[in-house]
Amino acid sequence: MQTRTLGRSGITVPPLTFGGNVFGWTIDRQMSFRLLDALAERGLNFIDTADVYSAWVEGNQGGESETIIGEWLKKSGKREGMIIATKVGKPMGGDKKGLSAGYIKRAVEDSLKRLQTDYIDLYQSHDDDQSVPLEETLAAFDALIREGKVRAIGASNYQGPRLAEALRISEQNGLARYETLQPKYNLYDRRDYEQNLAPVVTAHGVGVINFYALASGFLTGKYRAAEDAAKSPRGQSVVDGYLNDRGIRILTALDAVSEQHHVTPTQVALAWNLSQPGITAPIASATSVEQLDELAKALELRLSAEDNRVLDEASAWR
Repeated sequence: MQTRTLGRSGITVPPLTFGGNVFGWTIDRQMSFRLLDALAERGLNFIDTADVYSAWVEGNQGGESETIIGEWLKKSGKREGMIIATKVGKPMGGDKKGLSAGYIKRAVEDSLKRLQTDYIDLYQSHDDDQSVPLEETLAAFDALIREGKVRAIGASNYQGPRLAEALRISEQNGLARYETLQPKYNLYDRRDYEQNLAPVVTAHGVGVINFYALASGFLTGKYRAAEDAAKSPRGQSVVDGYLNDRGIRILTALDAVSEQHHVTPTQVALAWNLSQPGITAPIASATSVEQLDELAKALELRLSAEDNRVLDEASAWR
């Protein structure tokens, strides 16, 4: 399988990141293990999670996804073959939140324990904590890299100017820099990334592992009418956010291109994402091995210039 590099870190990954938020949320431990086995077998060894996953579920407190991944890593013995990314900063209860040096030092130990490993491949700021100086946050991450607990660091939910400032501070102070950015980016949600973030990541060679690559499932074609909101727990928010004139234009274009290639809208949407400049490995999730195989097939799809023109015209934000 073709691989790509996370920024300038030297860490190579497949061109698809598996979103681990489903572990302990929409799938149980047994199904999670089946999917993790399938990911390893297919060479899709890059998994993104976070300490807070999935605290929003009744009865959960956060850490459930990391715990399941850690149990699987121990059982399978496949830690060395996997690239594990996790995040820190979202509220975990009490004073467990933010990007202060003290909290990062505590939080990484908690994540390492849950993951049952002695290092994290990619450790990311889950949010931009503007109450803490960037110098403090970056120095804390730099220390973790020097201690061998983290291989590389990344940022999630940063705006362009703040990411540029963080990169400048790292360079000026000889600190580890953010090698990746995790923004929202898909065929529908294009404007903010393309206008404000793409120039920064391109100029500095930062890798991009964008989330919501399928717009919470909208780009699969699953939601085409108001009544489709009942198809999933998040269906109403998807319908409210995406089912409008522009969204329908995008679905129509996806249908046309997918019919021409005899593939699914899901595969076309991911293939378009993968073809965009600067994108390293979009994040997408599955809740069954069959869904995972559909995602994997997108890596084989090559869109023509005409395909991209049709999709770009339908999704244009200008």
